[in-house]
Amino acid sequence: MMKKPLHICIHGAGGLGSVIGGYLAKSGHQVTLISRQAHADAINQNGLQVVGRLGDMLIKDNLRAVTMPDQVEGVIDYYILLTKAKDAPAALEDAAVLVDQIQCALTMQNGVGKEALLIERFGEQKVIGGSIIEGGTLLEPGKVNNHVTAPTTAFFGELSGGSTERTETLAKAFTGANLKSESVEDINHVLWEKATQVSGASAWAASTLSAIPALDYADGISVREGAEHYVVIAKELIDIYKSKGYTPQDFYAPFSFLKVLDESTFEEAVQVCLDLGEHMKSLPRGIRTSMHEDLINGKVTEADAIFLPLIEAAKENNVAIPTFHGAYRVIKTIDSNR
Repeated sequence: MMKKPLHICIHGAGGLGSVIGGYLAKSGHQVTLISRQAHADAINQNGLQVVGRLGDMLIKDNLRAVTMPDQVEGVIDYYILLTKAKDAPAALEDAAVLVDQIQCALTMQNGVGKEALLIERFGEQKVIGGSIIEGGTLLEPGKVNNHVTAPTTAFFGELSGGSTERTETLAKAFTGANLKSESVEDINHVLWEKATQVSGASAWAASTLSAIPALDYADGISVREGAEHYVVIAKELIDIYKSKGYTPQDFYAPFSFLKVLDESTFEEAVQVCLDLGEHMKSLPRGIRTSMHEDLINGKVTEADAIFLPLIEAAKENNVAIPTFHGAYRVIKTIDSNR
């Protein structure tokens, strides 16, 4: 436990935000969640129930839920934006009332370049970079499932480069809350790698499996043609990633396996995916990317927010991405008909 408890405000506290906030509160930090009304009411009345990898726990102490930023009280050591990307501009407009209360701000949404909105709202000096791959699903108001984590699940760093006291303090807080984290010298490297990883999985799954709602990740990656399609998309995206001057590090191993895909021949990489598919068949069914879930649930995806920065980088660096771009067009066609 740290000497001084932090006040952490999580804006957009659905499944993931509630898991993070709940664990931080349980470890002794003061947490304010900004969430939807039903979820906030359930938490304030009965506490937050978290089930999953750490067992079943009910968290009441150090935790408060509100529905709007102007209801957040006191100095905020760290403001974390976790809304859907499409909701971020409106959320930050509402959060303008918190400018003087916020000491440090970050977003842990998927994608790259998303920090620009926070800089515009809170000023460059207050914004740091953050990235996470923790699993969090809202089961019902007041109850969330933390079904998966990585050996290192979160990374923090200064956007201009470097690890500082404020990024190290946040990493220690997360680690102390059973969310193993690191403060790193180049957070932009982490952000680009995660964008590559998430975009590959999302573009492949959403464009390949969404026509049949019952299908999940294992159903596609265990089929040779599905594995081949995955490898083609992944290698195109790795080329974009490398064009930015980075090399794959697998920050989120074992979920990330970009290094082996990059270093393998096409056939070797396909076999890696097929082996993964066979392993996944032994796990509980229903593993899907959030973009795949959005499509089968009739929701508009975040394809633009997540994919367009990569497509733009490919144009700037003359990287050919016909298969990934084709998957984007398929998903956009579906989105346009919602």
